[in-house]
Amino acid sequence: MQFFSASDLDSALDFPALIDALAEGFRGGLTAPGRHHHTIARANEASATHLLMPAWSESAAGGDFIGVKIVNVFPGNSARGLPAVHGTYVLQSAETGESLAVLDGTRLTLWRTAAASALAARYLARGDARELLLVGAGALAPFLARAHASQRPISRVAIWNHRPEGARKLAASLAAEGFTARAVEKLEAAVREADIVSCATLSQAPLISGAWLRPGQHVDLIGAYNMQMREVDDAALQRARIFVDTPAALTEGGDVAQGLASGAISRADIVADLPALVSGAPGRGAAEEITLFKSVGAAIEDLAAAMWVWKRAGSR
Repeated sequence: MQFFSASDLDSALDFPALIDALAEGFRGGLTAPGRHHHTIARANEASATHLLMPAWSESAAGGDFIGVKIVNVFPGNSARGLPAVHGTYVLQSAETGESLAVLDGTRLTLWRTAAASALAARYLARGDARELLLVGAGALAPFLARAHASQRPISRVAIWNHRPEGARKLAASLAAEGFTARAVEKLEAAVREADIVSCATLSQAPLISGAWLRPGQHVDLIGAYNMQMREVDDAALQRARIFVDTPAALTEGGDVAQGLASGAISRADIVADLPALVSGAPGRGAAEEITLFKSVGAAIEDLAAAMWVWKRAGSR
């Protein structure tokens, strides 16, 4: 059995190759049942979440594999100087049941989550999108910058974070990679200037108002993974054409699920999910539209990424 560390995954994965792999996975051949979702109470801090995310492939997808990701989300880790998300991925053979590899699930999640957002942007963001705003400067943020830049001609990246020093640190890191990046402190002004707004936060209340959005923007929502969290308000949902990664986004996580539960939006407002988009469903219909993509994560994404790593390792 092989072990793939975070650095191993960084060596094996790249954008846009991973984005293409996810698109192929969503087109068919990969199966994922509902995730197991458990809330774990924590004394004197926000509750933690324990997730089990299984999936399997068929021969038509390029091999027989079973995979499961075990994920723990501990919001209180920010006070400890630790990432909120930790995970492990186990890849197995669907022919024999033997374990093939253990992968760093935390790093795998960063790669595949950014790839899913960029895959949606491939169909939903304007082709001339150049201004990217990252709302949140956590571990996922640099991956989002790289993934979106692989799909659109991003020329400038703005970063807003609830702790300004985090935004400044990320801006310096992205600048060292060659991005034109800057930290911003006025969120409303930054949203109004952006072509793509990508949010990855643990906010308990809406950060972005629909009144700030302008025609032609694409809004990418990744945080708000439970019903107590929110990144945009109802007005943003009502102004946008809404897309989701999978039907799970209609009942899990904040934003879209909350809007549906409250009646602010209806099922008819959900245009399509990622499997439909990659299979030919219409995405952005006009340059002036505001599009919104809500991601809650999918086991298909993890399996597609793990399969890609396994095959790349075998080809070396």
